[in-house]
Order: sequence, then structure tokens, then C-alpha cells
Amino acid sequence: MLIALIAHDSKKELMTQFCIAYCGILSHHTLCATGTTGKLVEDATGLPIIKYLSGSQGGAQQIGARISCNEIDLLLMFRDPLNPKPYEPNEHDLLRLCDVHNIPVATNIATAESLVRGLERGDLDWRELVK
Repeated sequence: MLIALIAHDSKKELMTQFCIAYCGILSHHTLCATGTTGKLVEDATGLPIIKYLSGSQGGAQQIGARISCNEIDLLLMFRDPLNPKPYEPNEHDLLRLCDVHNIPVATNIATAESLVRGLERGDLDWRELVK
């Protein structure tokens, strides 16, 4: 599966720690991320990550384009709903794309843990169900 990672500035450390904790599961999948998030996670985990532009320069839109083309299988987007910054990715557009294309998405660590544990068990073979 191709898993996309996006994190608002205040959630980048949480995303990094999450990926360290679930490195064993994530290592069986292909990862892509916005630039800064991807670099932080790659440096901390050693996992290879396809890195797009940073979120403020269009990386989230690049990931959105891949979602539109049904190339992303899962989105982990740790956002800060209480303190969004104007240059951070617009999560509403990404959430809409995930809904349109039936892509599982987690916007917080609790949901991300459920999805990643589901990956480990093989519960997320949902593309077979929607053919």
C-alpha cells in the first residue's frame, strides 16, 4: 500500500514518534510525505520516503493529485485544529478527496493507530470490496 504522511508544524514530532513506534508495520509499505515531514520521519526511522514539496509550497496538493488518481491507499494527516497556520495544508480539500475516492484517513493518533494495526492484520484490503 502507498501511505501518505502529512503533519502540521505542531504535530511533526508526534508524526515522527508515531512512525518510530510503528516502523515495523510501515516498513512493509511504500511511504510518501510532504517535504519537511518526510525528511523528519526518514531521518528518525531510516524508512525510505518519497518526498514532495513542503506543505506550504504545494506538497499537500501533490498528494491530493495522487489521491485523485487513486494512487494513495491511506492518508495519515496529523493536524492541529486549534492552532492552524495560514501556510499549512488545507485539510478540508484533502478530506473531501479522500471521501470522494474512498481513501481511509486519520487526522489524529488514535485513528492512525487503529488504521495501522488494521494494516498489520490485513483488514484494509478494502479496494477489493469496492471494485
